[in-house]
Amino acid sequence: MEKRIRTPVSDDIIADLKAGDKVLITGYLYTARDAAHKRMVEAISRGESPPFDLKGQIIYYVGPTPPKEGQVIGSAGPTTAIRMDKYVEPLLKLGLKGMIGKGYRSPQVRELLKKYRAVYFAAVGGVAVLLQKHIKSSELIAYEDLGTEAVRRLYVEDFPVIVADDIYGNDIFEKGKKKYASKGG
Repeated sequence: MEKRIRTPVSDDIIADLKAGDKVLITGYLYTARDAAHKRMVEAISRGESPPFDLKGQIIYYVGPTPPKEGQVIGSAGPTTAIRMDKYVEPLLKLGLKGMIGKGYRSPQVRELLKKYRAVYFAAVGGVAVLLQKHIKSSELIAYEDLGTEAVRRLYVEDFPVIVADDIYGNDIFEKGKKKYASKGG
């Protein structure tokens, strides 16, 4: 059974999420990939505010394709998360509570998730068109010159993800490897 959450996300909601939980997210997500993360972190290091209030928010690592006529957004599949690892801590310090991507995170990011009480959600790669159907609106909010990698605010309904890393140090990728190894695989 899936857990349903709404954004912005509180510490209580984060504390209730465990690695392996299936979650349906409703509310606003913010998109950002490598170039946008770099700009946000550079702005923060200069003492400037990022383009949106990070408190309680979730960033989706995605660079959606342009929409076709009649669509809110084009294909919107997750980007490999580990590419953003070097940018995570300044965002968590400002209250970011979740990130969505594909693949595993570094041990350093898993420690930061425990420290700042945030989670990493995995979205299934290769199903961008299906994920697109859960996105009900898309608004460009920063870095328009980055094209598909600009920061957008998406409104999503029942956006499907799995908790990959929780605040307790649990990681579904590590659990999966151990389970597979114990079966002599």
